[in-house]
Amino acid sequence: MESTTHDSSEKRPRVIPIFIDDVKYDLPASPCTGAQLRALVPVPADRDLWLEVPGPRDDELIHPEATYEVKPGSHFYTAPSTINPGGK
Repeated sequence: MESTTHDSSEKRPRVIPIFIDDVKYDLPASPCTGAQLRALVPVPADRDLWLEVPGPRDDELIHPEATYEVKPGSHFYTAPSTINPGGK
């Protein structure tokens, strides 16, 4: 008689906890597109989505058509797409 074990992690989808504007979301899978990341919130069309990059490097602008490998605990934020200093 053979003994079989079932790995339950293979049966249920693995979610990836991420933060967008300091709110926790569960990303269904990685890699994913920028459009899929934006749809979690959803991010309005007049705002950009950025990945916070620790250290001295610049934060990364998330492009809707690009694919990203997202790590658990990643922090993203939204910002206006166009900044109009002094505008009314």
